[in-house]
Amino acid sequence: MNTHTNPNGELDARPSNKLLLGVFWIYAIVPLTWGVINTLVQATKLFH
Repeated sequence: MNTHTNPNGELDARPSNKLLLGVFWIYAIVPLTWGVINTLVQATKLFH
């Protein structure tokens, strides 16, 4: 039986999971936003 649970039944590892989720979103969103911005810049160059 797991003794390291809070009253909600969640594991104590939740803060590290939140950190991992944050790192994942940084790795996912930064290249995505860079690609979108780069695409928009290239599109504006076409119309000038």
